[in-house]
Amino acid sequence: MNWKQKLSDIILHGMWRSSASYRVRIALNLKGMKYTQKNYKLMQREHKTEEFLAKNPQGLIPALEVDGKVITQSLAIIEYLDYLEPENRLLPLDPDERARVQSIIYAIACEIHPLNNLRVLNYLKNDLKQDQDAVNSWYRHWIAEEFTALEKKLSHDPATGKFCHGDVPGMADCFLIPQIYNAERFECDLSPYPTIMKINKTCLELDAFDQAIPEKQPDAL
Repeated sequence: MNWKQKLSDIILHGMWRSSASYRVRIALNLKGMKYTQKNYKLMQREHKTEEFLAKNPQGLIPALEVDGKVITQSLAIIEYLDYLEPENRLLPLDPDERARVQSIIYAIACEIHPLNNLRVLNYLKNDLKQDQDAVNSWYRHWIAEEFTALEKKLSHDPATGKFCHGDVPGMADCFLIPQIYNAERFECDLSPYPTIMKINKTCLELDAFDQAIPEKQPDAL
């Protein structure tokens, strides 16, 4: 499929403050791929309707609809974009470089996000009857645990440049910036992570990242 002939068929199903949706918006912007958004109100369970479950049986966002096909999970979606448009690669082709980038991505997607996503936080608060202070403490603990390790990795590795990997933004940055956004929302102390925050500042100076900011999305509250 030549996506350039089907720009109107690229639909991102997401939500303005969903960090996984935020990742995909950045990736689409870095690729220069135009897309439309269909956004869902999670508190009203719009992502659990029969219509959306027919697209994604997990009932999770984001989902990317391209020419009638639906791809789910942000990791899979962003890798798929690299196949659709080989220019402006987000994942390096070199196996060593690719493995390094993936190790950063997985640290965020597999070690932080599953513990701190909305479903987990709501379960802690509503089902396990934890107060907001306890929920915030849970969130901050896992940010500190993983950001401490990530800071060491990025600050000590010569492969780190202006961005997570070299001097061109890529997939690792797509994952890191939304995680920092969330950490700031939960008032995490980010001062121990100067390399991470320097990368964040550099990224947010680029239009691809700036235009993906949650507050700039059409469904932002």
